[in-house]
Amino acid sequence: MPEVVGKIHQRLDSVDFLRGLVMVIMLLDHTREAVHAGSFRFSPTDLSKTSVVLFFTRWITHLCAPTFVLLAGTSIYLQLKRGKSRAELSRFLLTRGLWLIVLEFTVIRFAILFNVDYSFLGLAEVIWVFGVSMMVLAALIFLPVRAVAAIGIGMIALHNLLDKIQVPPATAFAMKPPPDIMQKLWMVLHQPGFVPLFRNAKFFVAYPLIPWIGVMAAGYALGSVFSWEAERRRRFLLRLGLVLAALFVLIRGINIYGDPQPWTKQATAIFTVLSFLNTAKYPASLLFLLMTLGISLLILAWADGVLKDNFFSRIIITFGRVPLFYFVLQMFVSHAFGVILNYLAGKSVNYFFLNFPASVTSAPPDAGFRLWVVYAAWLAGLVLLYPLCLWYGKMKQGRRGFPFSYL
Repeated sequence: MPEVVGKIHQRLDSVDFLRGLVMVIMLLDHTREAVHAGSFRFSPTDLSKTSVVLFFTRWITHLCAPTFVLLAGTSIYLQLKRGKSRAELSRFLLTRGLWLIVLEFTVIRFAILFNVDYSFLGLAEVIWVFGVSMMVLAALIFLPVRAVAAIGIGMIALHNLLDKIQVPPATAFAMKPPPDIMQKLWMVLHQPGFVPLFRNAKFFVAYPLIPWIGVMAAGYALGSVFSWEAERRRRFLLRLGLVLAALFVLIRGINIYGDPQPWTKQATAIFTVLSFLNTAKYPASLLFLLMTLGISLLILAWADGVLKDNFFSRIIITFGRVPLFYFVLQMFVSHAFGVILNYLAGKSVNYFFLNFPASVTSAPPDAGFRLWVVYAAWLAGLVLLYPLCLWYGKMKQGRRGFPFSYL
């Protein structure tokens, strides 16, 4: 790929590769949620019930959301370097952000629940975070890059100081009575919970906005390194990844700050390691982000230096070039696998069509399958999705404006 310093005209294969890789892993996570028997009984990171293989099946998917959000920020910066003005980009971010929020609570909500009872508006998850964060970035892009970096890093590093501020669980996870306006705002910003809106309508904030807005802001600042000469850029990405990984080990080892759940010594050495790695995603703690983003930056540094044009890389990059299109389809595919496999096995599928939280709590005792079935369904899902993503990527190539810039 030719070097361009200053304006960046071509797509960066390393960015698309990393994005595509985590999207492939994302399908594994959603397939596990719909297909695995344990998904309806316990968390795969519950050390009292999980196995090592199940833990790592979940743990590896932790890379997805942080990487996805970080690279979204990077892509926003790269749009500036390709010639879009700040005013144009700001308008685009506002409209696309609003579109993503609507998408989260309509199409994606239906893909998760397969019902149309919109008294429960849906789960505010990663697409909601994208939407709101883009709308915030619509203002931040007028600041110097270093100022945006400081805001992002500060939010990531310091937000765990807020952990002691809590809406009581009996209020946050109750359907009624509704919390007051400040409690609602706090759950949107930093604590998962049900947020009533009007009458009986409510939604569940799974991804509070802090620190995800900071991750996208940091990704925007990271985009500036892609104007550098290749070798300098690769060295920086490698060193930054190593620094984040080292900080994770150091701060986690001290066991005082950075995550609401300290690690503890377990009955075996491997489970002690699992405890060390078992950091909080809801909301994403400092240690969770150091752990995941450190790994992602190391992969990005590798891909930026030695990525070869071969069958595997072309498949991954194909997924990475149509992220939202892939995301929406894989939500339907993973949920459909759960319905189809349980139906073919003669098991009840009624709970797949219930509203949340009954969709989780009403699964019958025999629901789901062993872990190898999850992996088989995941691979089958990738086979189904690849030709669709390849088709859409070719159709999208060279086209701008709605709907291609929005999907």
